[in-house]
Amino acid sequence: MTRRDQILDTAATLFAQRGFHGVSMHDIGSACGISGPAIYKHFASKDDVLNQSLVGISERLLAEGQKRAATNADPSVALEALIDWHIEFALADPALITIQVSEWTNLGVEGRTAVRRLQLAYIDIWVDTVRQLRGDLDAAEARAVVQATFGLLNSTPHSARISETAMRTRSTKMARAALLA
Repeated sequence: MTRRDQILDTAATLFAQRGFHGVSMHDIGSACGISGPAIYKHFASKDDVLNQSLVGISERLLAEGQKRAATNADPSVALEALIDWHIEFALADPALITIQVSEWTNLGVEGRTAVRRLQLAYIDIWVDTVRQLRGDLDAAEARAVVQATFGLLNSTPHSARISETAMRTRSTKMARAALLA
């Protein structure tokens, strides 16, 4: 892991625990074992740390979603791969899921625009896959179903009170049911 990645991971955890405004550059630096000012070698500001965290999350979700949809020609298999990916992400990176939801308002206009563009592209992958399986849904209805399912899956950091294996199994069943109902 690079120092930059360490700073992003640490900042995400702190932002998830205390909120963006409850964390200083000094706090992030201390948690990384460096001085707060040393962070400025990697980031212009705390706003830049948040921006790069949220853009990075969205880029990662989109890239893996594109890969999983493209490598599975059968829409049923593609949907399972997308569900598995999103659950894997939610369980492995709860701080990132948390700040993606809670710190959106602290992004500048440029960051919000970039994140929203990436998120919509990720959603579109799911919508296209769901519509291949659910011919009864128009694009708007499929988008509503997908976004409601994301709400379910993105609540994992707040609701995972059972083992990871049990949560993965339960979340997979619920997502599949919600998307295909």
